[in-house]
Parts: sequence; C-alpha cells; structure tokens
Amino acid sequence: MVNASQGEGQAQLAQDFVRFAVEAGVLRFGEFKTKAGRMSPYFFNAGLFDDGAKLGRLAQFYAQALLASGIGFDMVFGPAYKGIPLAATVAVELARLGRNVPFAYNRKEAKDHGEGGTLVGAPLAGRVLIVDDVMSAGTAARESIALIRAAGATPHAMAIALDRQEMATEGGQDVPHSAVQYVRGTLGLQVCTIAKLADLLQYLSASGADAQMREHHARVLAYRQRYGVDD
Repeated sequence: MVNASQGEGQAQLAQDFVRFAVEAGVLRFGEFKTKAGRMSPYFFNAGLFDDGAKLGRLAQFYAQALLASGIGFDMVFGPAYKGIPLAATVAVELARLGRNVPFAYNRKEAKDHGEGGTLVGAPLAGRVLIVDDVMSAGTAARESIALIRAAGATPHAMAIALDRQEMATEGGQDVPHSAVQYVRGTLGLQVCTIAKLADLLQYLSASGADAQMREHHARVLAYRQRYGVDD
C-alpha cells in the first residue's frame, strides 16, 4: 500500500520531472502530428535529452520512480534504439542508489561475426524490466516481450517517462484504452511512469504559471477531453 507521504513524494517527483522536461526543451508545445494521425498540442521527445547532464538527471527520475513504485525486477532491458541509452543510464543510477542489477539491450539487425546474435550485455534471466521513453501503442512492448520470452526470461514490467493517457488506435480506429492500459491489462506487465498527462496539466495550471502556459493548458485540456482515457 502507498501511504500519503509516498503519494505526495511521487506527485512532487512528477511535477519536478515535467518542469525539467519543459526547461530542457524536451516537452514542447505547438502543433505536432502523432503516429495515430492526431494533431497534438504538445510533443515529448526523449531524444532531446542530448547531453550528459540532462541524461543523468533523466536517469535519476527513472530510478527514483522505480524505487518508489515497489515494482520488483531482476534486470534491465533497453529496446533498440531509444531504450538503449535510457536503460543503460538507469542501470547506472540504480547501482549508485544501491540497487545493482544486470543490463542488456538488443540490436535491430543480427550480428554475423564476433559474439553474433541480436542481444548484447547480460544474459536475459528472471524478471525483466523494459525501459523506454513513451508508449503510443503496444507494438514495441510486444516486440520486447517476444524477445525476452524467447530467451527464457520473464517480461515483468515497463518503465516509461510520460504516459500520454490517450486512446490507442487499432487498424486506424480509436479504441477505449490507452497503450499503457493495454500493456497492463492485456499483456500483464506492471508499468511505472515518471509522469502522466494529468501531471502536465497540473503543471500548466499551477499558480504562478505565465499567460502563455495558461494558453497551453487550455489546448492540452481540450486534447485530453477529446482523446483521453480514465485511469
């Protein structure tokens, strides 16, 4: 059970993360076309955590959220490509915090020389935590799950930076659940998120936010009202 102080701590962590992402230029506002073809008023691009300081701070947020979640896992896996640096730095930060676990990742193409194969790092074993940036569909999760199971390990949980809390699409049609809900409910994995769209809305509406941020709030809220899902 999560007590009140833990809940408050996680809420503050989410707000700190949203502020960090906005200030780092990773969370941007405007008009952006999503994979589902929607015009979104915001865009989160973890690839823009593009220097050592930003990536290290990002890893701290992941590690703190994971440790606070209570999710158990035996090793960390980074799906190619964005998941590789994310999972690697998260493994480093977890070790710094006293939770040293093995780390592995996959290649997109099998290597035909040296050690060969598509997997690099520690052998996949036990309960595997998959680390990625966002989850717009369950496709990437299913690919990682198949790879992990084929290696004889158990896909147990996922950690992502931002839960968009919006309807997924199947065959070009909106469905009444999000990608995160699909991974939890259908694929059976636990999911740890640093922040959600609700946290972004709270940040934008917070007292002291400037007029421009309040305008962003109105557009993001309208988007959530149209495409959002209830947790």
